[in-house]
Amino acid sequence: MPAPEYPAHREADVVLRDGATVHVRPVSPDDDHRLLIFFRSLSARSRSLRFFSPATDVFLMGEARREADVDYVKTFGLLATTGLEERVVGHAIYVVPREGDRAEIGIAIAEDFQGRGLGTLLLGQLAEVAAVNGIRVFEAEMLPENHRMLEVLRESGFPLEVRAEPGQIQMTFATSLTDAAREHFEHREEIAAANALKWFFAPCAVAVIGASRDRGTIGGEVFANLLAYGFAGPVYPVNPAAEVVQGVPAFPGVEAIPGAVDLAVIAVPAARVIEVAEQCARKGVRALVVISAGFAETGDEGRVRQARLLRVCRAAGMRLIGPNCMGIVNTDPAVRLNATFAAGMPPAGRVGFFSQSGALGLAVIDYASSLGLGISTFVSIGNRADVSSNDCLSYWGSDPGTDVILLYVESFGNPRKFSRLARRVGRAKPIVAVKSGRTAAGARATSSHTGALLAASDVTVDALFRQAGVIRVDTLEELFDVASLLAHQPPPGGRRVGIITNSGGPAILCADACEAEGIQVPVLSAESQARLSAFLPGEAAVANPVDMIASATAEHYREAIGIVAADPTVDALIVIFIPPLVTRPADVAGAIVDGARGLDGKKPVLTVFMSARGVPEELKSADVRLPSYAFPEAAALALARAARYGEWRGRPEAPPAVLPGLRRDEAAAVVATALRRGEGWLAPGEVAALLACYGLPVADQRVVTAPEEAGTAARELGGDVALKAIAPGILHKTEVGGVRLNLRGTDEVRKAAEEMAARLGALGHPPTGFVVQRMVPKGVEMLVGVVHDRQFGPVVACGAGGVLVELLRDVAVRLTPVTREDAGEMIGSLRTSPLLTGYRGGPVCDVRALEEMLLRASTMADDLPQIAEVDLNPILVHAAGAAVVDARIRVAAAEPPPPLGATTR
Repeated sequence: MPAPEYPAHREADVVLRDGATVHVRPVSPDDDHRLLIFFRSLSARSRSLRFFSPATDVFLMGEARREADVDYVKTFGLLATTGLEERVVGHAIYVVPREGDRAEIGIAIAEDFQGRGLGTLLLGQLAEVAAVNGIRVFEAEMLPENHRMLEVLRESGFPLEVRAEPGQIQMTFATSLTDAAREHFEHREEIAAANALKWFFAPCAVAVIGASRDRGTIGGEVFANLLAYGFAGPVYPVNPAAEVVQGVPAFPGVEAIPGAVDLAVIAVPAARVIEVAEQCARKGVRALVVISAGFAETGDEGRVRQARLLRVCRAAGMRLIGPNCMGIVNTDPAVRLNATFAAGMPPAGRVGFFSQSGALGLAVIDYASSLGLGISTFVSIGNRADVSSNDCLSYWGSDPGTDVILLYVESFGNPRKFSRLARRVGRAKPIVAVKSGRTAAGARATSSHTGALLAASDVTVDALFRQAGVIRVDTLEELFDVASLLAHQPPPGGRRVGIITNSGGPAILCADACEAEGIQVPVLSAESQARLSAFLPGEAAVANPVDMIASATAEHYREAIGIVAADPTVDALIVIFIPPLVTRPADVAGAIVDGARGLDGKKPVLTVFMSARGVPEELKSADVRLPSYAFPEAAALALARAARYGEWRGRPEAPPAVLPGLRRDEAAAVVATALRRGEGWLAPGEVAALLACYGLPVADQRVVTAPEEAGTAARELGGDVALKAIAPGILHKTEVGGVRLNLRGTDEVRKAAEEMAARLGALGHPPTGFVVQRMVPKGVEMLVGVVHDRQFGPVVACGAGGVLVELLRDVAVRLTPVTREDAGEMIGSLRTSPLLTGYRGGPVCDVRALEEMLLRASTMADDLPQIAEVDLNPILVHAAGAAVVDARIRVAAAEPPPPLGATTR
């Protein structure tokens, strides 16, 4: 019998509760010696709890051989290893003792790794494998005093059944991950990621490897910045060529440092980084910031070097920021960490900033300083070999010192994980992002209408940010404009703004910009207008915008803010000031602050000071911080972005859609059968069967192979029919005469099929068959489609359908899972949506039926990752429902998902 194939896709690095990493992989038959060493390393008590006996050495040798004898189906084991020597620190196994769907499990964890979440992770991964292999129930027997194992099982989130027997406890639970269990594992991932970053942002001691006596070098500047900013712990310079660096005794290597080192900042030539990282591993360093360049950004040789660096870090349980980065900052007074080579430092504040660009990070620090925007922590991530934006989101989500999160992102490692994290974190803290790469250098080749709509575009990122509540901006200037607002003021409770000014021109520009961005400028109530008229000159305009004219005093601003903010039609205020000859900007700034103070943070106030002198110091230094902009359009745009975020945060999280009548097992069988034939487009009969499994209504049809059969099918269907050619390689059948409508009777359909076959044959695309389809009631042609993106997963599109789909490009996009609210928003956002609701006396269509189709197509794509493309075009939506008139589905082998808890960037 051949040896079972080793499941290499189950290998993964995982992060423990304290932020350290271990490597988890399947047991192989030659691991018996490693298992024996591991069993021998356990304490006598641990061996007794695991094996129900003192476990002699002879017994352990037999047990190691038995538990290494795996077939990866009925018997499956996992090993957790750490260190360059691959020391085993955890083992989990399931065994099916007899035929059936139940297995017995055993778990053992090294003494120094107990209580760190490793047992829970191994159990979750073991359950994942078992469920795939058809094992539905795990059973565990344990001694009553085995409190650790009881804790592991209870913490896993699996629903347990516990039964006490004489001298032992028996526990059973289903291997399938419930929503509660999956949520538990996701939450522990977030905790682990946050704890890992604490070694970077709050280390007890820092070593700078490559610290230089020469200022102006990277190593010299990093070391100088750490000293100058006043890091709260010891800073050790490492330089084998110097005894003293900038007045501090130096060490020839990190291992020569007498005390513990939590964080090492590496600024040595790329060729030496691996060696230095290995020294850090032996020293027990927990976190590395590698500033050195010369890795994946330089080509193949650099990519190999970066992979080796990551392997060293993973093996040692170290986390890595970089390489090719500019460092990190923590302005917390209890830490005061500036491990960058930047020339300046931003003021302390409550904004976390993530940058994937090192050079940009330098500019960001400088710009934040000029704006007075306070930073809590800053990360320049570089090549993102390990720590990513997802890890930073986890950290900032639980960091009490951060209120606003800013991201400059060039690419995503795991967008679906980002979406999950952003949805949770964004409920409490706004996330503002610039994502570079709005357009693609070239469109990827696609072979469906949906693919053509999504190719060479940035709609997937837009959909990700929209669904996750992330505020997307187009420029770094906008990023800081929005940050200045949300760092100091609450998001507005609605989209209505009151504008106060001493000059009509800027107010008109502001109102126009607001309206263009969906912000309303309502007429103030009669009461508010009367109160304003009571103290303003007769020439003043009081409807909104409130133009107090050039003679407005500081006191006028103070009173107007209170009145306009109290108006029930106003959710936010934009206050504009152009310095006249008589009124001092400082006085006005003080009055605006006083007026805003009286609002108690209930409504945001934005200011515009159109002065060459810039923002008055009174706004910068006040206890009530107000964002200020040079021009009214910038303030309007920032307010619009914040308003959309406020709306998202104010909506309750939508529950998953409940869709009755799904036949998931039957659908999986259709796809599996097709894939045995090979990757590609499903046959029309398979398409119809798959859509039926998900309750997607298809127009009544027959699939035939010859013109004579087409005539017979037309007679069976009765009434008017459509005839469509089945011709692989043709996307737009209407353009080559591959579609005929409103045919009737056997002879007319047979003759049309013969003519169609001749025409397409002459074009080099002889049809392999025909679809004869009953004509459906007239309606609006729409499209629902799916493209499986390698990074983002299934991307669902809805838009105007039919032959004009690519010309109109009227499409809305979401990532799965799509909720009912998403489906409604997608349809309502289309330019052509009025056609569905009785435009110019037209019929009112069943929009709910189209929403249902969106949800069912989304669920189908989510359930079956082998679906590469879906094209339901057109869907005819009419007054009494909707039906798919033409459909194409392509399948391809899907990559297996990463193991539970795997570190995916």
